[in-house]
Amino acid sequence: MLDTSVRLLRLLALLPTRAAWSGPELADRLGVTTRTVRNDVERLRLLGYQVLSAPGAAGGYRLGAGSALPPLLLDDDEATAVALSLRAATGGTVAGAEEASLRALTKLDAVLPARLRARADALRTAVVSVPAGGPSVDPQALADVATAVRDRRGLRLEYRTHDGRTDVRTVEPHRLVHVGRRWYLLAFDTGRDDWRTFRMDRLRLRTPGGPRFGPREVPGGDAVAHVLRGVGSVAWEHPARVRLHAPAAAMAARLTPAAGVLTDDGPDACVLETGGASLANLVGFLLSLEVELTVLDPPALRETLASAGERAARASRAVRAGEEAVENATTFTSKNGQNLLS
Repeated sequence: MLDTSVRLLRLLALLPTRAAWSGPELADRLGVTTRTVRNDVERLRLLGYQVLSAPGAAGGYRLGAGSALPPLLLDDDEATAVALSLRAATGGTVAGAEEASLRALTKLDAVLPARLRARADALRTAVVSVPAGGPSVDPQALADVATAVRDRRGLRLEYRTHDGRTDVRTVEPHRLVHVGRRWYLLAFDTGRDDWRTFRMDRLRLRTPGGPRFGPREVPGGDAVAHVLRGVGSVAWEHPARVRLHAPAAAMAARLTPAAGVLTDDGPDACVLETGGASLANLVGFLLSLEVELTVLDPPALRETLASAGERAARASRAVRAGEEAVENATTFTSKNGQNLLS
């Protein structure tokens, strides 16, 4: 029979893998009697783990949310993924998460087997992340908003607008959206009777856990696309709509969410809603996609693109003329050389 402490660890590892375990099933897995299983369950409860039980044929044991965190028994791939995720979180935009991630990573490194520690170290050495650099967000505010989204409870908040004013808003929170380096709350503003997007680093909750509200349909049915459109209309000095002559799935694999919103336009084309700080920068970005495209809006972008094409054509002609001049000069020298030798 297994040592009691070893058996308790195995029992903790088994319980979360199913919705419920019967006593005989656990006894069979652990190689003990059902009475020993009952005694081990009581030991876990004394240690602070909430092991729930229900009688009858449909009953059994399951692990609930208790006061203590059960040991996590991870396979090789899971342990490596957790280590990399914690390392990535050290450069995040949630205030305090960096320090907590480093503490957790230190604990994980201390217990990783040598083979996994070597794999995690190799990946951490080879992979370099760009620091997030965005404004930090209070993790408690994120948790409170996420709870309100889940429970469909209204929020009353103070919001600092882009011009520095502070407004008090009453909203129905719908989704938290992480775009690039910022966190956004998509909510229905009851005072304005319309959907609004709020930057999480600019808001402060007054009364979390307000009255319940019914579900609403996000315009367009896509929370991420709605936020990107709203953020883009503010962030982009020159918004644009461009038809890309390539499938939306192919372009989505090449573009980051911050680049804009993609919409299907048939099997071989899509429409990109995007923008830039200047028309010239926007032209450079579009040409870097290396796909055929048609500018839908604005007309000024079509003119800028045409001017860029004309300059590129002139530069290309100049290059060809220079190459022809060099080739002619080489041919002339070669002929003269032959004449002199004859």
